[in-house]
Amino acid sequence: MVGLSKPDVAPTAVVKVFSAGTAGCVADLVTFPLDTAKVRLQIQGETKSSSGGQKAKYRGVFGTILTMVKTEGPRSLYSGLVAGLHRQMSFASVRIGLYDTMKQFYTRGSDNAGIGVRLLAGCTTGAMAVALAQPTDVVKVRFQAQVRLPESGSVKRYNSTIDAYKTIARDEGFRGLWKGCLPNITRNAIVNCSELVTYDIIKEQILKHNLMTDNMPCHFTAAFAAGFCTTIVASPVDVVKTRYMNSRPGQYSGALNCAFTMLINEGATSFYKGFMPSFLRLGSWNIVMFVSYEQIKRAVIRCQQSWESPL
Repeated sequence: MVGLSKPDVAPTAVVKVFSAGTAGCVADLVTFPLDTAKVRLQIQGETKSSSGGQKAKYRGVFGTILTMVKTEGPRSLYSGLVAGLHRQMSFASVRIGLYDTMKQFYTRGSDNAGIGVRLLAGCTTGAMAVALAQPTDVVKVRFQAQVRLPESGSVKRYNSTIDAYKTIARDEGFRGLWKGCLPNITRNAIVNCSELVTYDIIKEQILKHNLMTDNMPCHFTAAFAAGFCTTIVASPVDVVKTRYMNSRPGQYSGALNCAFTMLINEGATSFYKGFMPSFLRLGSWNIVMFVSYEQIKRAVIRCQQSWESPL
């Protein structure tokens, strides 16, 4: 790294896990309103069909944000943030922080990983992360979908993050906290393969052809491309995941039934509801997360070097 008097040291798996979880939290803090707008747009067709063809309440990303601020207050944009941070500390730390470790595992210690190995590593860490962090994702989506309109007579489903965990476990059973786990594993296998592998390959090619140095502009470019590719590939699964996780008990018999119901009632375009906020969110999230991740890793390594070699 430019400016270091000592040679770069490869970060350990522990450093990568810590850096990924922290960077995920930073990215969530910056982009959470866009994620909330995305969730509201994704469930809008569901609400409209159940209310007899009522006119759409939300229109566009920024229109959704403005409507929420006017009707529910600015705090509504960060509804579910606590669960979101819980999710990133357990989710991003595994799926991103262990990605390089899994690559080395499948190549038996070799640094020469082909596209197949990278895809396999992305699928593996994505599935592991979902299995660990699914309850936090369920609570986050429920809070983001919860409309705060006291004058309309609607009752809040949950009063706090802890109350949400307890209520879901009590009313829907232990399985309720893992609701939508299979579609989420599918989604995150796709997301990881699109996001991490795209970032990995683009960054590698940029450095290989000396287009940029291994610094912030390189990380920004690779992260933006990763966010765009991921949004195109993962949007349909993401919409189904959001609808199914937010549904009440018995509304859908499963994720496939949810997807089929959407196709019949709302058409194929319903799978790309909230595409623009998804792209804005994933693009900005990838940029903030990957840039933060790279910088946090380097900062931790500098701290380690200063501890091991005091003046």
